[in-house]
Amino acid sequence: MSRTEELIRLAQSGDREAGETLINENTGLIWSVARRFIGRGTETEDLYQLGCLGFLKAVEGFDLEFGTQFSTYAVPKIAGEIRRFLRDDGTVKVSRTLKEQAATIKSMRNQLMTALGREPTIQEIANQTGFTPEEIAVAETATACTESIHRQMGEEGFSLENVLTDTESEEKLLEKIALRQAIEKLPERERMVIQLRYFHSLTQERVSKVLGVSQVQVSRIEKKAIMVLRELLGS
Repeated sequence: MSRTEELIRLAQSGDREAGETLINENTGLIWSVARRFIGRGTETEDLYQLGCLGFLKAVEGFDLEFGTQFSTYAVPKIAGEIRRFLRDDGTVKVSRTLKEQAATIKSMRNQLMTALGREPTIQEIANQTGFTPEEIAVAETATACTESIHRQMGEEGFSLENVLTDTESEEKLLEKIALRQAIEKLPERERMVIQLRYFHSLTQERVSKVLGVSQVQVSRIEKKAIMVLRELLGS
């Protein structure tokens, strides 16, 4: 059994000093992952501390009998902890007005669902709230928590990760430009289509109503946006 494996075994049995030793001996690994997230609104030292938390979770969950290199197992755990914080913390600040609009829209959506027995259309929500379809889309998109790119669309049964990277693993994806950063580089209309389609699961028909364009145009915009994202991600 290697020194690292012995320290992991001790840490898993409750030896705090072994856990601290593992962190000290793997500082370079933790920093190598944490640096990938610099520039996203979180202090560098905080990123490192989050990385340490993810590292300790990797220590806790690592199976010594599995035959996998610990570093291979730890990297996605470290990155996942940091990405989870960035997602939940909301690095993109939303104005109070947008939050209030989103709350009103959500309440009206729930009321209409109860009254109609189905998902209301954007236009029905607009009629009741006085907001335009565009304002509804902006408010909901701005305040929504970004969902996993692995989640499959209910209608077509594919995820954004599948479209962009096919069978590429999460660990390999971490080596590329962050998907969120790539989306932010898209022109406003392309960005809105991607957000509504993949983060809100809207059909192309519903997106066309929100944006006031034809379904054919939405399809073209979506394909163009995906091509740009592939180039940005190097896929």
